[in-house]
Amino acid sequence: MSRAADGFGDIRPVRKAYEQVADQLRELIVGGELAPGHRLPNEAALGVQFGVSRATVREALRVLATQSLIRTTKGATGGSFVILPTADHVSDFLSSSISLLSQTETVSLHDFLELRALLEIPAARLAARRRTPETLERLRSALPEAAVPPERFEADRDFHSHLVLAAGNTLLSIATQPIFLVLQRNLSRVTLDPAVGRRVHADHVAVAAAVEAGDEDAAAEEMERHLAYLRPFYERAWETAR
Repeated sequence: MSRAADGFGDIRPVRKAYEQVADQLRELIVGGELAPGHRLPNEAALGVQFGVSRATVREALRVLATQSLIRTTKGATGGSFVILPTADHVSDFLSSSISLLSQTETVSLHDFLELRALLEIPAARLAARRRTPETLERLRSALPEAAVPPERFEADRDFHSHLVLAAGNTLLSIATQPIFLVLQRNLSRVTLDPAVGRRVHADHVAVAAAVEAGDEDAAAEEMERHLAYLRPFYERAWETAR
C-alpha cells in the first residue's frame, strides 16, 4: 500500500482477474453457498458470469484445486466439483507455503521456534489431560531407542505428530505440523552426534511418561526443556541452509 502524490490517498494494488475469480468462488464454497459435491458451470459459462476469459477461469480453478477446494474430472460426466478439504490437505498446503517462506527473509528461525513452543508446550499439557489408551500406544510406538537417521528423524516426526494428535484439537495439529516439518527438514541436513539422538530419545520418553501419568505440568515442563535443548542445533542447521 502506498501514498499517492495526487491526493487519492492509500492505493491498493489491483489483483489479477483470476485471483478475484478464485476469491469469489472460495467465499461461496467456504460460506456454504456451494455445497460439497456441487458441480460448477463449465469454463465458458463461468467466464460469462464473471465477465472474464476462459483462460482466466481455468487459472482460477487451478488455484482452487491446489487448495483442495475443488476436484476436476474429464469425460462426459466430468467437470469441476466442490469438495471440503481434509485436515491433511490443509496441513500440506500450509507446509508448502511455510516452507517457501522459510527460504526468504520474511520469517526468522526465532519466529519458527517461538511459534513451535507456543503450540507444542500447551499440546503436551492437553495430551496429558486427554490421554486415551490408543493415543498412549501410538506415543510408545514412536519411541524406537535403537533408531538411527533417517529412521531417527521419522521417529521424531511420528512422536511429535502423535503427541499433538493426543491433544485432541484438529486445528492445533494442522498448525503444528508445518512448523515442525520445516524445522526438521533443516535439521536433517546437518550431522548430529549420536549423543544428541540419545538425548532426544530420553526427552521423548520423559514427555510420554508425564502424559501417561496424566501430569499436565510435568508434560509441559518436559516439552519446554526438550525444545530448549534442540534450539542450538536448529540454529546451526538454519545457518548451514543459508
